Amino acid sequence: MTKVPTLPQGGDSQAGEGPPRPTKDAAIRAGVIGSLGRPESLYQVTIRPLWDGHYRVNVWTGADATSARVAYSYFVAADDNGVIASSIPKITRQYPEPARPGLPSSY
Repeated sequence: MTKVPTLPQGGDSQAGEGPPRPTKDAAIRAGVIGSLGRPESLYQVTIRPLWDGHYRVNVWTGADATSARVAYSYFVAADDNGVIASSIPKITRQYPEPARPGLPSSY
């Protein structure tokens, strides 16, 4: 029986280098949701690499896997850190930012 090597746990950083950095996918996901807003029924955000720095990002909404649907789909170009440079269609805010505790609602 052949053993399959496993990768060390703990993200991208090496031991002693501080907290792990978010992955490129996590940065792209945060950029999309940060620009779009968070749908109340967000199920998941999937990111599929296409070619060098280009991705298909689908925002799924629904209560569970049987009712989930792709509510938004973007063709995204991002740099090596996952910072979105452009998207087709343009990502526009569809949902308000959640109220922040301790701040007036008009803030």
